[in-house]
Amino acid sequence: MAMNLEEYSKDKLWQMLLETVHACVMYPTHKSYTRDVLLKEKPDISADELAAKLNMPLGEAMVILYELKEAGKTAGTN
Repeated sequence: MAMNLEEYSKDKLWQMLLETVHACVMYPTHKSYTRDVLLKEKPDISADELAAKLNMPLGEAMVILYELKEAGKTAGTN
């Protein structure tokens, strides 16, 4: 079953997950590496694959992919 990050972001616990992930020491590094390297190699990487590749929690991978997708939408409107 594929994860729908849009649906997860509507959940009541999403904000708590965001706060937790943003507090992780490696979050900025994981996010920039995902954006600059991994998404260029595999634009359709799943949260499960990302979590396994960078040895991070699934929740962190979900947040990173969601935020990068949203940033891409915003960048495309300028």
